[in-house]
Amino acid sequence: MSYPSPYSLGATLYMPALRSDILDTVFRKKLPQLRSLVVCLEDAIAEPDVPLALQKLDLLLTNIEQAGGRLAKGPLLFVRPRNAEMAAALNDWPLIKHIDGFVLPKLGLSNLPIWSAAVTNPNLLLMPTLETAEVFNPSAMVELGLALKSTFEKRVLALRIGGNDLLGCLGLRRNPKTTLYDTPMGYAIPMLVSIMGVQGFALTAPVFEQLATPELLEAELELDIAHGLVGKTAIHPSQINIIQHSLRVSLDDLNSANILLSDSPPAVFKHNGAMCEPATHLKWAFNILQRAKWYGVKASKSGQQELSVRFFGVNR
Repeated sequence: MSYPSPYSLGATLYMPALRSDILDTVFRKKLPQLRSLVVCLEDAIAEPDVPLALQKLDLLLTNIEQAGGRLAKGPLLFVRPRNAEMAAALNDWPLIKHIDGFVLPKLGLSNLPIWSAAVTNPNLLLMPTLETAEVFNPSAMVELGLALKSTFEKRVLALRIGGNDLLGCLGLRRNPKTTLYDTPMGYAIPMLVSIMGVQGFALTAPVFEQLATPELLEAELELDIAHGLVGKTAIHPSQINIIQHSLRVSLDDLNSANILLSDSPPAVFKHNGAMCEPATHLKWAFNILQRAKWYGVKASKSGQQELSVRFFGVNR
């Protein structure tokens, strides 16, 4: 089975399962720029509305089936079940073949065996959400990462960081005038990136719920990308382009990455005023090329995007 790149997620829009426009979004009649979509059956659905939400999901999948399946270049489609019991039921739906996978809410060491027993369909990718109090415990995260690798092998596309739930564990809420990195998440995010990233997991950035301050969203995205996060949860369509434009790479970074990944780069060389060393920068270079593949290159100050690099004083 081939797996999509976690960089293909981009801005992941969460939509309550009760919405009537999900099918149009799946088939790009609405929000054609969207890269990934999560149909939510958890926090976005009140308990009395769960049966109706499940009916809506069944209708969505039936409509996709009747249309001959999803578009080859449509957005990735995930479902966030309410709990492991619901996931076990959805796991066996015949038409669940039309989704790419599940977002697993509030996954931790204590409930990992329950989730493992629930999501046995090998064709379903998984995006566990880290949003419980144990996330603040580095030792627990080391153990969880090892357990996820042994339990699900390569089915984990990315780990999602649940910023609001984690702040809720501390009795806090995001300050609308600052980025998430000015809260205790400024500790949690680097720690998760360090512990889970070194084990090979990609991580996505928490939601930014302040719709009136897009400039603050852009500032937070710079920090997300600096920490190696591969995408970001979106709660409103107005955030999609901002998130995905921020994921574009600079021309200088792309040129550096191309040199580092060339057939025979020097052991150490200077490019754009910085030292480049293939022995330590290869993974960074690969990630830059992945971002460039999915989101493109930022225009230079002159507005041009020609790929001319200077390699020890020689253009290549």
